[in-house]
Amino acid sequence: MDEKIVTSDNLKIFAEELLKANYALILPDKEGIRWEKISNTDELHINSKQKPTKASFKEFVFSKTEPIFYFSNKNDGVELIDSKSSEEKMVFFGAKPCDAKSINIISKVFNWEYKDDFFNTKAENSIIIGMLCEYRDEFCFCTSVNLSPVSTNGSDLFLIPINENSYAIRVVTEKGKEFIKPFLKLFSEGNPEATDQILKKINLPEKSFESEVIHSWIGNNFEHKYFERAGETCLGCGQCAFVCPVCHCFDLVDEECSYSCGRRMKNWDACQFGLFTLHGSGHNPRHDQTQRYRQRISHKFKYYVDKFDEILCTGCGRCSRGCPVGIDFGQIAKEIHSLAAN
Repeated sequence: MDEKIVTSDNLKIFAEELLKANYALILPDKEGIRWEKISNTDELHINSKQKPTKASFKEFVFSKTEPIFYFSNKNDGVELIDSKSSEEKMVFFGAKPCDAKSINIISKVFNWEYKDDFFNTKAENSIIIGMLCEYRDEFCFCTSVNLSPVSTNGSDLFLIPINENSYAIRVVTEKGKEFIKPFLKLFSEGNPEATDQILKKINLPEKSFESEVIHSWIGNNFEHKYFERAGETCLGCGQCAFVCPVCHCFDLVDEECSYSCGRRMKNWDACQFGLFTLHGSGHNPRHDQTQRYRQRISHKFKYYVDKFDEILCTGCGRCSRGCPVGIDFGQIAKEIHSLAAN
């Protein structure tokens, strides 16, 4: 295992060198609300005990809204003008495992029947510097969805605090190895065996449920009355989808700027919205909120698993912490697990 040691001072110099090399440094803001780009290293702050931000960094690789192409009406027809994805080089600094894994998960849907160049360009230009997570609350359930606070899955490099003044930094991918080559003067050789002892002392949350059990139960209980209770208080506000690191629904809308021109936009959408499945005829196959919430649960634990062999959830708990009516997604998973056991 390739491991380096970096002091806090050298970590700051590392960040300065990245800024000089025209990388965008992206990390949680001080208020813990969202991820943001920093312009100088005085804003560099990472903390393994910090609560997950209210929103994930998803918006940097899967934009909230972006133009797919522009069009212009001409006398002899319509001219289409391609829109190019941003090629900015990005470094996500100090991502918790429940964030770091997200790009790998949703990349499968964006490379399924069609390769989405907008997403792929941003993902390929991104480096994920993950970090050990020492935060726990009642909404965290990463160990129940095949992750853990010490998981390096999805990270290119992985930071492990050794003490107040230094970090171990593990090289996880070839991409990460190539990335740090120009900066090796800032690192010293690490001691993986000593770092392993630190990791063994981390208190891992107990599994709340077995995802395989939930997958099987959903497949056999589409009409179960539990779904009515699970979704009866849902407002359909979409908060859960927008803060989730792996929800990826979008809509395509043509916008006219005048009679002669316009653009096709890709905008975030959510299966909790009533308009999401509304047909032009007026028929809606998911005509109430309980059916829409059933879709959310089923997509996370069955449909995506069947299609891509990935759980569409990282156990970060954001959907539950921010829900205005207190729906606890982890608790719902536990209740379904209990139903399956009876």
